[in-house]
Amino acid sequence: MITSIATDMDGTLLNGKMEVSEANRAAIKKAQELGIEVIVATGRSYQEARFALEGTGIACPVIAVNGAEVRNAEGEIIQFTALEDDVAYDLYRRLKDIGVYFEIYTNQATYTDNPEKAVQLLIDIVLSAHPEIKEEDIRERASLRIKQGLVKQVDNYEEIIRDTSQHIYKFFVFSTDYSLLQKASDNLDGIDGIAVSSSGNENLEITNDKAQKGIMLEKYLTSKGLSMEDALAVGDNYNDVSMLERAGYSYAMGNADENIKKAARFETAKNEDSGVARAIEDALERSMVK
Repeated sequence: MITSIATDMDGTLLNGKMEVSEANRAAIKKAQELGIEVIVATGRSYQEARFALEGTGIACPVIAVNGAEVRNAEGEIIQFTALEDDVAYDLYRRLKDIGVYFEIYTNQATYTDNPEKAVQLLIDIVLSAHPEIKEEDIRERASLRIKQGLVKQVDNYEEIIRDTSQHIYKFFVFSTDYSLLQKASDNLDGIDGIAVSSSGNENLEITNDKAQKGIMLEKYLTSKGLSMEDALAVGDNYNDVSMLERAGYSYAMGNADENIKKAARFETAKNEDSGVARAIEDALERSMVK
């Protein structure tokens, strides 16, 4: 039987309204009752991950910021892997010179220097994938990142970069201008010690090369005496590949890109159709007859 479940959030556990469906919630609770270790593995900060789980009754460890930070079910940090200081400053200068929008994730907060742009970009991204959702509903949800203090405004990122008490976890770059994203990606060539992935066509996520979901998931499970061979991992995008390639039971969402589906052993339903719940049901059945 599978002994652990690791699920991505956006495009996977969450639907287009950024909510956990009742079917997904029930499947996760059932797995926990069976003694299965459930882990959320996300590009979000821990605070944003918990915000999305609010009201679901799901308490579990979180691999946050693509693996840059790992917290136990009580919310205590048990592992973190930041970018080197000189690398963080180099990334900051390169992205600033290009003129692309980005946010900075640290051990203390997530920061933006343009909250209005942050909200509008999220609206554009969600609408492109879910045109059936009303724009005002998306705006309300996107604005909560700022209103709830999940993302803090700063006038200048350099004060964050220069603050020695802040460990820089991730640069989150996003734009609907794909040529600008490509330019940003190309400009990162030659920087040692970084991993560049994405959680959607409109973004880049830059972390320490050891801060990847699969690496941290395997490390966490090993500390618990569990194996990747008996782990279920489910995701929909490139920042999930490292865990999809390592897990014994890996499922790509039905809404995932074809390249992501090739990285997984199995495919499940779309996030709008509670694909996580279906993956859990299928993996439990497969592992019982293994």
